[in-house]
Amino acid sequence: MGEYAVGGEELDGAGMRIGVAVSRFNRPVTRTLLDGARDALARYGVAEEDVTVVWVPGAFELPLAAARLVDAHRPDAVIALGAVIRGETPHFTYVAAEAARGLQEVGLRTGVPVIFGVLTTDTLDQAWARAGGTEGHKGREAAASAVEMVMLMRRIGAGG
Repeated sequence: MGEYAVGGEELDGAGMRIGVAVSRFNRPVTRTLLDGARDALARYGVAEEDVTVVWVPGAFELPLAAARLVDAHRPDAVIALGAVIRGETPHFTYVAAEAARGLQEVGLRTGVPVIFGVLTTDTLDQAWARAGGTEGHKGREAAASAVEMVMLMRRIGAGG
């Protein structure tokens, strides 16, 4: 047996291939999330040419894009970025829940870490607060999670 962890270590993404699926819906916010994710991946040593970005219409389409990225490009991890903002109808609930469920399913089916970088907020102001504002930068955080999960999966696969 053993205990496997990466937390507290320097994140090292050198040689990693990362797929990023981004929703066009609420594009100003999702573009900011993508910019932050790319910046963080570069800081962790992931080469620009090792990052594949695909754009989809909305958050609901993210799971299919993530699955296709895994099947076609064999990335070490996929980051899904989106912004689902509550409106006056229950549409928000269905989109957010199915995006989360679908992305988790891709990760579990493939063994490739799929990072949920989809903002689910009540207002546009709350989304901006999480896209580099007062609540941090969820794009950068998603990139850090991706690198950490790849490091962890490699460690587990290598037996420590």
